Amino acid sequence: MESLLLCCEADRPARAYRDSNLLTDRVLRALLRAEDKYLPAPNYFKCVQREIAPYMRRIVATWVLEVCEEQRCEEEVFPLAINYIDRFLSVEPTKKNHLQLLGAACMFLASKLKETIPLTADKLCIYTDNSITPTQLLKMELLVLNKLKWDLASVTPLDFIDHFLSQLPVRRESRTILRKHAQTFAELCATGLPSSMSGTN
Repeated sequence: MESLLLCCEADRPARAYRDSNLLTDRVLRALLRAEDKYLPAPNYFKCVQREIAPYMRRIVATWVLEVCEEQRCEEEVFPLAINYIDRFLSVEPTKKNHLQLLGAACMFLASKLKETIPLTADKLCIYTDNSITPTQLLKMELLVLNKLKWDLASVTPLDFIDHFLSQLPVRRESRTILRKHAQTFAELCATGLPSSMSGTN
């Protein structure tokens, strides 16, 4: 009996099964309507930011992805953190030496929202090579919350993947690998920027 219990243990918390009732057209339309509310300004590098260039944002986004992967965060943490970064940069001029602090704060918030056991402030500071302190991280967290008006339930590309996969004529057993590929593609897109945002054509 004891060995049966050990077989059920896992190093990740159990997740609920995906509910097929949430894959209706009505839910998809609601997601599409809500998505507009959470999109960053497409031209924030030209209109808001003076010190930060697109390549700097790409470096921080790649760092956030690496931390999320190394810490085995829930799949929703990375796209949510990137959404917070872009929305913040859309409204608040930021110094380039505060960009990693912003990335850490956004990852901290996304982790709190989506993880059963969220990342700690101390751990995130270690990932910055201790270039920031927990106190600075907590202050930036409050600033991000303020600038985002405490509205953290963003719609991200990840929210659409299951809707699209449910419409494809593929075998059920192929959907897992297709979902993983789609998620990887969305992550790669999030680390870069479309040309309309970076100001290049």
